[in-house]
Amino acid sequence: MRAVFVSNYINHHQIPFCNAMSRLLEGEFTFIQTEAMEPERVRMGWHEEERPGYVRCWYEEEAFCRRLIMDCDVVLFGGTDDESFIRERLASGRPVIRLSERLYKTGQWKAVSPRGLRRKYIDHTQYRNGSVWLLCAGAYVPSDFHIVRAYPGKMYCWGYFPETRSHDLDRLFAQKGWEGKPYLLWAGRMIYWKHPELALETARYLKEQGIDFHMDVVGDGEKKAQLEELRHSYGLEDQVSFPGFQSPEQVRERMEKADIFLFTSDRQEGWGAVANEAMNSACALIADHMIGAVPYLIDHGKNGFVYRDGNAEELFSFAARLARDRELCRTLGRCAYRTVTETWNAENAAERLLKLTEDLLAGKDDLCKAASAEDCFGGKLSPCAPAPLLSERGAARLLKRQ
Repeated sequence: MRAVFVSNYINHHQIPFCNAMSRLLEGEFTFIQTEAMEPERVRMGWHEEERPGYVRCWYEEEAFCRRLIMDCDVVLFGGTDDESFIRERLASGRPVIRLSERLYKTGQWKAVSPRGLRRKYIDHTQYRNGSVWLLCAGAYVPSDFHIVRAYPGKMYCWGYFPETRSHDLDRLFAQKGWEGKPYLLWAGRMIYWKHPELALETARYLKEQGIDFHMDVVGDGEKKAQLEELRHSYGLEDQVSFPGFQSPEQVRERMEKADIFLFTSDRQEGWGAVANEAMNSACALIADHMIGAVPYLIDHGKNGFVYRDGNAEELFSFAARLARDRELCRTLGRCAYRTVTETWNAENAAERLLKLTEDLLAGKDDLCKAASAEDCFGGKLSPCAPAPLLSERGAARLLKRQ
């Protein structure tokens, strides 16, 4: 089988999966990069000094890339809003597997736009009965595409698959903590929809509860000044540090020492690969239910905790419970580690995708049996499993019952 993955640019979140695909296909795999990486991403450490051998650039050899897209057995398409790269293949009816985050990250109310619906019809809905399938990089993706009536019975669970590391867990847990105190970590861009202020509010709550702890809030961005003001007004100078911008490798090193990782983004976090990385580092993860990765990755109460979006009291309560109970942290951390090393990793995803692709190319079009939203937050989902139809409100109701 010859497979081509078309996306905007290669980065450290995609390389493990692409490496696995190249190995499994014995070199019959190509990643076509459609644009140069933005300077901000390069500054964040996403740039690779040496481009992997399977990467070809559309803007350097357009004719070759166009021919490769038309001639291969299957195209994986994601990470670019420009349909021109695959329009010819779609028109020919040749197999395409799309990878997509949410259509409506800022709210499904945007689906009322006639102009937007027409665009979705042109890009997606008209192919509902064709040889086109969808890998859903986030648990709310199926709900968004259901609105525009695209890919019925043709949607599968997917995600992002950053580097998976192997650890001796006893040794890893021995290095966790901060001078004998619980160590909490928040890391990301300090922008409004990632809600870093909730990390400071959590720290304030822990201090008020008389809990001794240390918290690092890693990153930089437009909300940095507000966070510094909150630290001062809450008197948290001894408990909270701002290490500033850190490379991906430096963030992973901090995760490997942290007991608890706070993931406070809202619905605009389409997937959230820091969830994979924190779980792989055996952190006890506390995450907002709107984050795309969360309903797939977290078995609530067993390998992490999920709080309902907008319910900061749940976040504070989970953080306090974990900060008081280091053994519970380790129990959740061990289960989180197994979730990534056994299921949600690049090697397993590549193997499952190739099996799914072989079946689809063989005409087995009844593979996507109806999945239940009840499987979310329960540790029952895996890459390429049929994707449940999960609404935001439905997810909140599920958590309320747990």
